[in-house]
Amino acid sequence: MTVQHVPYTGYLLVHFIGESADGEQVYFSYSEDGLHWQDLNQGLPVLRSAIGEKGVRDPFVIRSPKDNRFYLIATDLRIASGKGWDAAVNEGSKDIIVWESEDLVHWSSPRAVTVGVSDAGCVWAPEAIYDEATDEFLVFWASATRGSSDTSETERKQKIYSSRTKDFRSFTPAELYIERENHIIDTTIIAHNGSYYRYTKDETTKNIRVEKGTSLDKDAFIPLSAPILEAIPGVEGPQIYKMNDRNEWCLIVDQFAKGDGYLPLLTSDLDSGEFRVVDKDAYDLGKTHKRHGGVIPITAVEVTRLLEAFGA
Repeated sequence: MTVQHVPYTGYLLVHFIGESADGEQVYFSYSEDGLHWQDLNQGLPVLRSAIGEKGVRDPFVIRSPKDNRFYLIATDLRIASGKGWDAAVNEGSKDIIVWESEDLVHWSSPRAVTVGVSDAGCVWAPEAIYDEATDEFLVFWASATRGSSDTSETERKQKIYSSRTKDFRSFTPAELYIERENHIIDTTIIAHNGSYYRYTKDETTKNIRVEKGTSLDKDAFIPLSAPILEAIPGVEGPQIYKMNDRNEWCLIVDQFAKGDGYLPLLTSDLDSGEFRVVDKDAYDLGKTHKRHGGVIPITAVEVTRLLEAFGA
């Protein structure tokens, strides 16, 4: 039975903070309005991974619409270990790291789940969305694999792969989900009024491209024009969420090239592809340098519970 909806009053951002000694772990931040963020747990990690690569990046959290259970998934990767990006792309982990919680405060121990295909050189930025049509979660991520119509059999190309799960323990075999002429990573999807909107980083041009789909099937999407968004270079890790108190959506993109953290953009019409950049004095990212993460809306009870557990 689907959980009855309770009004959302705040937002939780899960993220990492960079390649420092402790930066590639899971940090929590809270916002009342979706634009001004408060670091939780005194700016220290809330969750740590001591398995696999012993670090995580690109954490993403999702609420199950069936039982209000939360799943947090992340890239099994620690660049601070010194292996470097070439090793990460070509010889990286084929696992995602998974935590579970019933209240956002008490979390299971992390577990590693292998989802990458045998040829995968990496499994990056896993995300998930609930598919009402099939009553399961679609999980998707970027992998650098060899061979395609655009590359030689020896050259790796970044593509998006997907799998399906009901419990984040058992996963269907990975399938190719998105391939383009260029390398692509960092996909996020939001549902609205029976349609799906997909935002993906073009890893070659370093900007974000938008698509709209009638379902979550890989062939159900068509490109949308988003001139302002496409004109912003040097960004990755797109995340989009609906504002709790109005018919408006916030898209945040990680300005990795300049090291400036998240840049928020707003739209009142997902179909239009028209976004406006939020003025610098209209948002606050808090003290920690927030990198690629995920946002979910949370209820008043959940806000109280998080603030009591982790404070400021």
